[in-house]
Amino acid sequence: MSDPHLTEKKKSFADYSHLIDVRLLRALADLGFARPTLVQAKAIPLALEGRDILARARTGSGKTAAYCLPIVQKIISVKTSLVTDDPAMQTTRALILVPTRELAEQVSAYLHKLLVYCESDVVMSNVASGTTTHLQSALLSDKPDIVVATPSRALSLLQSKALSVSSLDSLVIDEADLILSYGHDEDVRQIFNGTYLPKIYQSFLMSATMTEDVEVLRGLTLRNPAILKLEEDEDEAARLTQYAVSCSEVDKFLLTYVILKLKLIRGKCILFVNDVDRCYRLKLFLEQFSIKSCVLNSELPLNSRYHVVQEFNKGVYDYIIATDESGALHEKDTEDEKEAEEGRTFTSTQHISETELNEESDVDETKAESKKRKRSNGSPVASSQTQSRKRKHRQSNNDKEYGVTRGVDFIDVACVLNFDLPTSSRSYTHRVGRTARAGRTGMSLSFVVPKDEWGKNKVVGCVPSAQRDEEVFSRIEKEQAARGSKIKEYKFDMKQVEAFRYRMEDALRSVTKNAVREARIKELKHEMLNSEKLKAHFEDNPLDLEYLRHDKPLHPTRVQPHLRTVPKYLLPRMAAVPGSGEGEGSNSKDGSKGFTPFRKQGNGKGGKSRGGVGKRGGKRKRDPLKKFGR
Repeated sequence: MSDPHLTEKKKSFADYSHLIDVRLLRALADLGFARPTLVQAKAIPLALEGRDILARARTGSGKTAAYCLPIVQKIISVKTSLVTDDPAMQTTRALILVPTRELAEQVSAYLHKLLVYCESDVVMSNVASGTTTHLQSALLSDKPDIVVATPSRALSLLQSKALSVSSLDSLVIDEADLILSYGHDEDVRQIFNGTYLPKIYQSFLMSATMTEDVEVLRGLTLRNPAILKLEEDEDEAARLTQYAVSCSEVDKFLLTYVILKLKLIRGKCILFVNDVDRCYRLKLFLEQFSIKSCVLNSELPLNSRYHVVQEFNKGVYDYIIATDESGALHEKDTEDEKEAEEGRTFTSTQHISETELNEESDVDETKAESKKRKRSNGSPVASSQTQSRKRKHRQSNNDKEYGVTRGVDFIDVACVLNFDLPTSSRSYTHRVGRTARAGRTGMSLSFVVPKDEWGKNKVVGCVPSAQRDEEVFSRIEKEQAARGSKIKEYKFDMKQVEAFRYRMEDALRSVTKNAVREARIKELKHEMLNSEKLKAHFEDNPLDLEYLRHDKPLHPTRVQPHLRTVPKYLLPRMAAVPGSGEGEGSNSKDGSKGFTPFRKQGNGKGGKSRGGVGKRGGKRKRDPLKKFGR
């Protein structure tokens, strides 16, 4: 969904009727897109002229349509000029490379909607999904016009000769600033330095930021590019309110419980953690208080992950606990990127000359220039991160192409809660970018663990990255200040919050390591069953997906019913829970809705008795004290 603030108000898609096929315009009208965004208005005419495009625009600006429309239009134009029996009629003419499988699903879904009226003429295939290699080879044997893939999957298919791009006309690298940082650098180098691509083709580089990785890809792919730099509005920073709290590991759970149970944050919320175990620990903790949530991590099947995002966007779930493993492992700040550049040199044979088209305001180019990455094996932090990376690789076979902090379109997120602070300011920017989108307001709240508090409580555990929270947070503050944003301190009345501590500790004691392990296995088995065995059924009965829930309680440990509700004496006067009887919103007669009393209330008339309803069954109870003293 595009941001209305970035819409070109002077033009409409009808103005491109001489350039774009009427079937595509009709599909755009069905999708509700009447006017192009700024990046679309600039990129589409230039792309249809055959120019290479380097576009920098933030999430929600319509970059996907900016390259999809010209690609599809070029394919339609070429096929119209060919004879039906021409062997060149059906061949792969466009390759779209994306960093994650989630983004591949999202791009494929958009293309399906765009091709609804010309699906017989233009065929699209997504080979980034988790289907078998044999099935993918069968799909590619039909030579689809457009192929969507991750770099690693594209390389394996090119090497096996299941995919041929010798007739390629268009190459797209979406989220270019993430392609290399997600570990695809070796795959990209082999694709470009091999003999797979033709000598001449049109290239699109789409990115939200200009980083060193984008400059490397620019030298590899672009020739005489048109550079589109679309700046944000001045009030863009004002739409996102950022808060931070300095607290211990235990207080993270306490504050999360208070914030969610008392509804201090209204609307949908994404809670980011840095570890899969933390994901399930937090879910089990919230279950103790009857707070439903669903998990999103790299262990789950792709179909389940994509369905979770879809249902969350529809409003089925309010809380997602997402594991940002990419932010904890791959993405680092420039100062921390200490990996050697030797042996990773990219060669480029294409000549680069640029025609810059600056939109809105001037760009501060000094931020785009970053230092080269180096490797320092002697650094204890780097060695500990390497060891933890190896240990995690041994423990689980997680999906390396998983990522939800960038590219995936979360709709109407009210708050991003950084339960675990990311390891870089860059990853922080990606996380908070999930809210305050498409012209809406949003907020972010980050928990920062002081260095002297790290590792004190072994019951809740701690992630290694939290040891450097203060150092990372100082860099985050500097970067956000340079963007015109300020991270405020989120102030709690700790006297009132302390009243909830004993309930939090009671719930936290139930979430043991064994409980987390059992929950992890149970959830994985459940989602595997939903993803694989029921896949054929859901294809035949798509409406049944609505009954597939991802927020079911796991309950591998003891559940304490008294924690479900908040006692009235604990409620702060300023923040009443809906249905708690506090404040003006209560609609119950005695003001006790949502409150569990110590004694059953009622007037004793017309109630149920043991024998049945009313007076029909059983004897009427008598009060023995009435006869006392007669």
